[in-house]
Amino acid sequence: MTLLDGTSIALAPLLPWVFLVPLFVVALAILALAVFRRARGVWLRALAVAVLALALINPSLVQEKREPIKDVAVVVLDASPSQNIGDRRARAEAELERLTERLKAFDDLELRVVRAGDAESGASAINETHLFDALNRAMADVPRRRMAGAVLITDGQVHDVPENLARLAEIGPVHTLLTGNRDEGDRRLAIVQAPAYGLVGKPVELTIRVDDMPRRQSADAAVTLRQDGGPPRTIRVPVGQDFHMELPVNHGGQNVLEMEVEAARQELTLANNRTAVVVNGVRDRLRVLLVSGEPHAGERTWRNLLKADPSVDLVHFTILRPPEKQDGTPIRELSLIAFPIRELFEIKLDEFDLIIFDRYRRRGVLPQMYLENIAEYVQKGGALLEASGQGYATPLSLFRTPLGQVMPAEPTGQAIDRPFKPTVTEVGRRHPVTAGLPGDRPDGEPSWGRWFHQVEVVPGNGAVVMNGADDRPLLILDRVGKGRVAQLASDQMWLWSRGFEGGGPQAELLRRLAHWLMKEPELEENDLRAHVDGNRITVERRSLEPDPRSITLTTPSDETRTLEMTEDRTGRASATVVAGEPGIYRITDGERTALAVVGAVNPPELADVRSTGDRLTGVADETGGGVHWISDTESGVRPGIDVRRTRPDRTQTGNDWIGLRANGDFTVTGVSEVPLLPVGAVLALALGALLMAWRREGR
Repeated sequence: MTLLDGTSIALAPLLPWVFLVPLFVVALAILALAVFRRARGVWLRALAVAVLALALINPSLVQEKREPIKDVAVVVLDASPSQNIGDRRARAEAELERLTERLKAFDDLELRVVRAGDAESGASAINETHLFDALNRAMADVPRRRMAGAVLITDGQVHDVPENLARLAEIGPVHTLLTGNRDEGDRRLAIVQAPAYGLVGKPVELTIRVDDMPRRQSADAAVTLRQDGGPPRTIRVPVGQDFHMELPVNHGGQNVLEMEVEAARQELTLANNRTAVVVNGVRDRLRVLLVSGEPHAGERTWRNLLKADPSVDLVHFTILRPPEKQDGTPIRELSLIAFPIRELFEIKLDEFDLIIFDRYRRRGVLPQMYLENIAEYVQKGGALLEASGQGYATPLSLFRTPLGQVMPAEPTGQAIDRPFKPTVTEVGRRHPVTAGLPGDRPDGEPSWGRWFHQVEVVPGNGAVVMNGADDRPLLILDRVGKGRVAQLASDQMWLWSRGFEGGGPQAELLRRLAHWLMKEPELEENDLRAHVDGNRITVERRSLEPDPRSITLTTPSDETRTLEMTEDRTGRASATVVAGEPGIYRITDGERTALAVVGAVNPPELADVRSTGDRLTGVADETGGGVHWISDTESGVRPGIDVRRTRPDRTQTGNDWIGLRANGDFTVTGVSEVPLLPVGAVLALALGALLMAWRREGR
């Protein structure tokens, strides 16, 4: 039986209850019989029986020594990107400071403050606001009976509200202090539908939408588009409706389309007025034209390498019989296929992605006009690879044709016929085509096999990435107009494919060559790129020459910072930063610009940035908490929000106050026990009652 807090009466029977209960029943029966017969002294006997019964029950007074345990209150501060809008962050920090000082005044309360939604919390933090995850982590080691409640300082845009709100009631009242203003408005631009991939040369369809919140009567809005950092163009998009548009996929790799809608009359932030779509361009089929000037041992190497790639459509012609070779055989009896010169080099020339001349020399098969078409094809953006045979050192060289204006190296007329190992130059170790080739040893001789023939050339333009005999240029890469040209001053790569002296990296080298010629962004030699992994941005710059310039990064909220790059020996410089908000990050070194899109296409954090208590009203109703606007205090609508300690069964919130329940939990450090009926007193009382009863009966 509990009398007061920490004080109770305990029973310690002298005999087991199985014996006591029958004794009590017999005693009560005898007393009842005495009462029925109206015997004298029955009440004195009843008193004696009661005293003896109490003595047998042995009651004692138990006093517990209790040590109070502090209740725990958790304050969760919303540090997500949407808190950067207006005065929200400053208002939240000020309210946190005021609340902390007020709660420190309670001696029986332990305060825990946790920040949620900042960039350091991980990639999801910049896309969504998870306050309840942070709350659960903060009280993971606290029994629910010790929880006084929680206070959320937020703009109300919370994306992890539990579905089962009944469980929240166990932790006490959950109060919300809103950092925004009432009746806010904003405009946003969203991507409704966008494909992740598209075929190069074919447009993909996008669906975008402009919304005004709350809905206004604007008919349309101007949206500015900029693809891959190019010139801007403007379109009109209806407000509140899906709008369909096309995005041309101009090249392989990432095609980035930036979009920005004009500001509305009422705006909270321009961060959700901008968005970007990243479509990865893939080539349906790579059409390659391979022209072999004459049969030779390496011809099959080119064919096998190109045919091994299922994405390559190869058209291969070998000139077996030049026009000057006449033996009188009638044309109708020849089994050779006539070279479709006009169809390939005039009608369908622009359909090819890459043209390869392998050991070709002038033999009257291709008229000058068609060679001039190829030079023009390169100038307009085509790709040409020339593998020089013995003929390149003679007057029959392709350099003596209109193609000479796009060739990067001029023959001296000499050929080198002795063993040598191709080596990667210092520039080549910075060029993505030859950097890190398997078998290359920067500090020694490469491990691949030797070649035995090389045409001596003098480079005029481009970058020499590999040398041959006597450190003569072997592989030269050049940009000509909008196109690209690669020249290999030897026809001996087939030795590597045959495994001579261990072979070499011919497959990897030719793969990189073809991708560089096709302008794949991953193989750009002078390039600035940005890679996004969660909320981390890795900026990477490639250059053939050391580049000491720093990088400027502009955040979605138009803040700028300078990045210092760390360069390695391959010409690759990099820096990593943590993104603090979702959106488009612009990176530039003054010459080149790269874009990084952080977060989801339509991050919930920016979907609706208006401050609202709607998401947390259900939490407040279920737990007994309240939803209050901090801005009401600033505007003078009411005084500051007070904090009170309340009993668990009382109301936990009011118009200008919030309550944290006082649970009164404790630990017992000791117990003292005092008998209520001393033995001597009990015996004296019982004997006295019996004597008086006998005396009464004796009269």
